[in-house]
Amino acid sequence: MGEVYRAYDTRLRRNVALKVLPATFTNDPERLRRFEQEARAVAALNHPNILSVYDVGKEGDVHYLVSELLEGSTLREQIPATGMGVRKATELAVQLANGLAAAHDQNVVHRDLKPENIFVTKNGHVKILDFGLAKLRRVEAHTETVDGISLAETNAGQVLGTVGYMSPEQVKGEPADHRSDIFSFGSILYEMLTGQRAFKKNTGAETMTAILNEEPADFSMKSGAIAPALERIVRHCLEKVPGKRFQSAHDIAFDLESMSGISSTSGTAAAAVKSTSRKWMVPAAVAGVVLLGAGLGLGAWLRPKEEATHVKLHRITFRRGTIWAARFTPEGNLVYAASWEGNPVDIHLAQKGNTESRPLGLPSAQLLAVSKGGDLAITVGPKPAEGFTLIGMLAKSPLGGGAPRELLDKVEFADWGPDGNSLAVVRRVSGKVRLEYPLGKVLYEPAGWISHPRISPDGKLLAFLDHPFENDDTGFVVVIDQEGKRTTLTRQYVSAQGLVWNEPTNEIWYTATTSGSNRELWAVSLDKRERLVYPGTGTLTVYDIAKDGRVLFTRDDLRGGIYGLAPGETKERELSWHDYTGGRDLSDDGRIVSFDETGEAGGATGGMYVRRTNGDAAVKLGDGLTPTLSGDGKKVLAMVPNSAGKRVLMEFPTGAGESRTVPTGDVQALGGYFFPDGQHILVYGNAAGDHGSRLWVFDGKGGTPRAISPEGSGFRTRTCISPDGTKVVGVDPEGNLTIYPVDGGEAKPVPGIVEGDRCVRWTEDGKSLLVTQRDVPNVVYMVDLASKQRKEFKRVAMPDVAGLQDYGAPLFSKDLKSYVYGYSRATSDLYVADGLK
Repeated sequence: MGEVYRAYDTRLRRNVALKVLPATFTNDPERLRRFEQEARAVAALNHPNILSVYDVGKEGDVHYLVSELLEGSTLREQIPATGMGVRKATELAVQLANGLAAAHDQNVVHRDLKPENIFVTKNGHVKILDFGLAKLRRVEAHTETVDGISLAETNAGQVLGTVGYMSPEQVKGEPADHRSDIFSFGSILYEMLTGQRAFKKNTGAETMTAILNEEPADFSMKSGAIAPALERIVRHCLEKVPGKRFQSAHDIAFDLESMSGISSTSGTAAAAVKSTSRKWMVPAAVAGVVLLGAGLGLGAWLRPKEEATHVKLHRITFRRGTIWAARFTPEGNLVYAASWEGNPVDIHLAQKGNTESRPLGLPSAQLLAVSKGGDLAITVGPKPAEGFTLIGMLAKSPLGGGAPRELLDKVEFADWGPDGNSLAVVRRVSGKVRLEYPLGKVLYEPAGWISHPRISPDGKLLAFLDHPFENDDTGFVVVIDQEGKRTTLTRQYVSAQGLVWNEPTNEIWYTATTSGSNRELWAVSLDKRERLVYPGTGTLTVYDIAKDGRVLFTRDDLRGGIYGLAPGETKERELSWHDYTGGRDLSDDGRIVSFDETGEAGGATGGMYVRRTNGDAAVKLGDGLTPTLSGDGKKVLAMVPNSAGKRVLMEFPTGAGESRTVPTGDVQALGGYFFPDGQHILVYGNAAGDHGSRLWVFDGKGGTPRAISPEGSGFRTRTCISPDGTKVVGVDPEGNLTIYPVDGGEAKPVPGIVEGDRCVRWTEDGKSLLVTQRDVPNVVYMVDLASKQRKEFKRVAMPDVAGLQDYGAPLFSKDLKSYVYGYSRATSDLYVADGLK
């Protein structure tokens, strides 16, 4: 396919691979157009298990493709004649399946998957190569055979190598979709495990006949046992009819991860495998999961404590929506709060051993806890709070039915003490988060927020997840005693949600991940020993452990995205890129949106992008978070990790040019925003000795910063800076919208504001302010700052509301005619697990 050079990208300062395509592949304009179109589609994937394509272009008569530079070897070179060990093969196959799933989610199909196109780096990471190049290769054929592979292109051994991984539909010349890749995946996994190709005959024609009519040899022919469940996965991939195969690579990854670590000699688990994946609160409906055991049981094998443990999963819910919380009742039944098909949150009861649920008749109520006497702690009329929680009126309600008794307002989480009467709560008072136990006694006020508090079985300690950043679920496990002494038990995770005491093991079990969004089940002892309990797959959130050892958790599919209306258009367009797209800013003319990716595709560092609102492909500017634009859309400010692992404020051009670090002196920046002049910068952050963040004004080229707000104040977006640059609408320490003069004058509350308003932007004449609340659908109001008159300006709503959590405050162009708005969606399935230890 051409010559490959090691090269250096002088703009982004990184080594890359530069592939120069030969003239025989580029002389045909139509073929070249198709190749470039496919290359751009692949460049959009940006998944850790897919070779990253950075650029495709032309310089003179030379056509080139720029990708990341890899060191290692192909999978072909890694497969021994007798096959790999089961554990290694499974680990690599999980990564391969995850990469395929990411591509298929973007409607990109490989069509030429084989061991030569799979690369294994020196640190064991799988990278899928040459997505889309099969299309170009097929057009080049001089002597056509099946699927365009010809003797003119390659030698006989390579023909067999490619033909041997074709799907039956490719052999028959029929259209090949993502399920064709799944068949090729099965052929590759078979070879990894046995050392023999699934379909190999003396000639290409005989090999094709075998693909159509024969089955691979039994795994029993290999020395060393292969677990029957693993063989079933392989054979399910190799079904001749596409409709009978796995329908999703996600499902393959789910099943393989459920049994990761199977011993090559005994067919039982050897060890739990660390998942390498990242965010929100709640797992996707698993369409087409292969049931490896009877009924709803899924076979899983892992050994967290040097002993094989058989785990059974029982799926409880099957509707589409979000599960917010779940608990075991004293009798061992299940009670959970869910928002199904876009309806308000409601509480449901499921009997032990039964998948049928019934509502308890507590509409619009969020479940918080169940006492040993069967009383529910709930919140009535819950609404989204900042970050990842619901907030409402705390009430007590009998499990058997009856009117709730209201106790305390503005509560986010609660747990019953072992006496069944005392309560620990997390609530917001004057904009600040408080942990109280018992009610009224403040044990802790964090800088960020707190989730999932649970009281120890003896009532002496309170465990919770401490999240240092308000709009981020980065966090760690903390215990606190009744005197307020805190002890941090774990490292910091990039996503941590869900926590429960496990009395038999004297541990705290929690769900968290060190990268990506795929939270795993962990345990930590009070002497700070952490261990992985269950890797699972997807995003797990643990909620409870029954007396008989059953574990209750959800598997959540988390999505964040953006919709927008481009200038001159009348229909909104989906502008999301990967799995968790967060819109950050919109240029004044409404033509460029900046966003970041903080989900699985964003990894541990996050990725920052710009995209034209007309739907053109996004451009990745680099690793980092919260990219905000200059008004003309030519520059971006973003928080970027440096060599020491800390985030620093950097300026990037959205076109050609050099990036630079913005000096912020002693201020630790959390975000930066351009003033209308494009030179001065508003920084949200804190200086040494501060006990909360402030707003600071910087000369973009350096100089001494000036604080314009008190400690504990916040800020949302560039457009909350007035058009003349003299005033800033921020949030005061009590959570109220406040106007801060840039020259340091007296701060004043925004006139005409109601509780819960968020700043959207100033109107261009500086006389009115657009505000919104966290409602679904989202309503934007225009507030006249002189008369305090408030009127509805715009209402935004998506057609599909199942699992919808929140709308981000819309971002408007200067003329208020174009806009983008974000959304977050979480769909959940509830599971009970037997056998976790």
